[in-house]
Amino acid sequence: MDAAAMRRTLGRMAHEILEANEGGQDLVVVGILNGGVPIARRLAFLMTQVEGFTIPCGSVDIAGYRDDRPANGDDRTDIPFSLKDKTLILVDEVVFSGRTVRAAMDAILHHGRPKCIQLATLIDRGHRELPIQPDYCGVTFHTEASDHIRVTTKEQGDADDCVVLIEAEERE
Repeated sequence: MDAAAMRRTLGRMAHEILEANEGGQDLVVVGILNGGVPIARRLAFLMTQVEGFTIPCGSVDIAGYRDDRPANGDDRTDIPFSLKDKTLILVDEVVFSGRTVRAAMDAILHHGRPKCIQLATLIDRGHRELPIQPDYCGVTFHTEASDHIRVTTKEQGDADDCVVLIEAEERE
C-alpha cells in the first residue's frame, strides 16, 4: 500500500466512523503507542474537517498492561480530555493476535470509562488469539502467522507513508 492508497483508505474509514456514529459529537480518538498514534491523528483530523469541530485525539501506552512483557514503570499515556459518556475510537495500525488491543482496553479503563469502545485499524491480518475484531478496517491482508507487516509514516520519521508485507523467508 503506497501513500495515496493510505490516504484514500483513511478518508473512507473516517467517513465510515462518522456515519456509524451519526456524526462526531461524542467521539474521541485514542491511538495505541507507537504505531497507532499517527493513524489516530490522521483519522481525528479527517473527521474534524468533515464535522467542522475538533475531534479530540490522544494516545495510550500499553507497556504496563501487556501479558508478554514486564512493565517498565513509565506511562506515556496522553488523554487530555474526559472519556465519560464518550464513544472512544481505539486505533492501531495493525491488528494481529488481539493481545495489544486487550492491553489497550485495560489501560484505557485505568484512565476513565467511556460509553463504548470501537476499534479501528488500518490493517487486519487475522490470526486472532482473542475474540477481538475491528469495527472499522482499512484493508484485510491474508498472511502467514510468521509474516510481518510494516506500516511506515512520515510522522514517525520515515521517508514516506506505506505498508509493506515482509514474508518470513525475507526476514532471515
